[in-house]
Amino acid sequence: GLALNIPSFLGFVFLIFMIYFFAKELFKSKSVGILSVIFFLFNSSLTYIYFFKKYPPSIDSISQIIKNADFLSFAPYGDGIISAFWNLNIYTNQRHLAVSFGLSLLIIYLSIKPLLKKENPKIWTYIILGSILGLSFYLHTAVFLMTITIMGALLIQLKGLRRNIFVLLLTAAIISLPQYFYLTSSPGFSPHFQTGYLISGNLNPKNIIEFWVYNLGVSLFLTPLGFIFANKFQRKILLSFFMLFVVGNTIQFSPETAANHKFFNFFLILGNMFSAFLIIKIFKKKIISALAILLVIFMILGGIIDLFPIVNDRKYELNDYKTNADAKWILENTEKDSVFLNTTFLYDPASLAGRKIFLGWPYFAWSQGYDTYKRGGVIKNILGSINKSDACSLLLENNIDYVEIKIQDPPDPNVPAISNLYEEEFTKSYENINNNYSIYSVHKNCGL
Repeated sequence: GLALNIPSFLGFVFLIFMIYFFAKELFKSKSVGILSVIFFLFNSSLTYIYFFKKYPPSIDSISQIIKNADFLSFAPYGDGIISAFWNLNIYTNQRHLAVSFGLSLLIIYLSIKPLLKKENPKIWTYIILGSILGLSFYLHTAVFLMTITIMGALLIQLKGLRRNIFVLLLTAAIISLPQYFYLTSSPGFSPHFQTGYLISGNLNPKNIIEFWVYNLGVSLFLTPLGFIFANKFQRKILLSFFMLFVVGNTIQFSPETAANHKFFNFFLILGNMFSAFLIIKIFKKKIISALAILLVIFMILGGIIDLFPIVNDRKYELNDYKTNADAKWILENTEKDSVFLNTTFLYDPASLAGRKIFLGWPYFAWSQGYDTYKRGGVIKNILGSINKSDACSLLLENNIDYVEIKIQDPPDPNVPAISNLYEEEFTKSYENINNNYSIYSVHKNCGL
């Protein structure tokens, strides 16, 4: 939804500025810069096909678009083949993504600036850029990898900057390697070859064409045409970014294939600059200028429709620890380093109080390669235990200090079945009858 905080909003503004600036400088045109921003804000997917299938065109169409609160195609999590990752929703959910894209564009621009401006490249500039890139490893590891990929492609293509880009990459590698080794010291997911992205399980020419036509719309054709009409230097930049499209379709970096969307999002930012360049070029031809306007409409119509489910997103109020009785008790009566075995995942009272929970929403850790199934199995065994001695043994073995029991109606399918053991044989440290919520101290109930 629209739960953007100030830092992430500023990061989003920074990305918009960098898209405008990068396109303006690459094509020497403010118009291309402005149109590139518009194409970023409003994706080129064929969402309007789904929309007008559900709401046939009529005099009420504009009103229906404005009131729409649902994404009509949300693959792979919902119906349709248009993925969930082209609309701006990804920037409200992945709040470090925009600033990471913006920083990458800035590093790439400053790296190629000597050729754009016909200046002598200074080696210290590339040492600084390499240092910034290396330090950005933890800001967004995938964007770091994408930037390295693009810079590697530029190193091969731009003869005049090879030594400088090599210094940049070497500096980034020296700074990022300790971070990489630290990251891989924990259990993680090993990248592997996986062709086809979201259609990898049903890969054939028909499905490939259908998927990308629906997802990219007319930009699938305008970007290559823009490439043809661009100059040699501009084409080299697009070819470097195109490596992201290739990598995204061939290597899976996390347990969830869908996470590769970032490679396509970043490629499209640059690709749409070439679409904007082509449309501006067409617009300047007075005989066919109307065609340019028509192309812009088809480029942004799907994005306009996709904007309103974000604008109309549902609002949810959440009491913080000051007005949440459960969180307030935890804050005032437990140690700061206490670990809670939780039976809720999102907005758990222990989390709101700043305490550790045994397993948060599994998707986030799972998507980073951690074995959440193992810890989920521990939770299942503890909650389902019918023997107090067995339950205590597992609780102590896993360094758990408190057990939260939240009885939900209807039951949360993500929470394992809870036996009567805790109600019958454990003594409660805290209870909120109105909320069906109880806390049990492991140390008091397990004889410590």
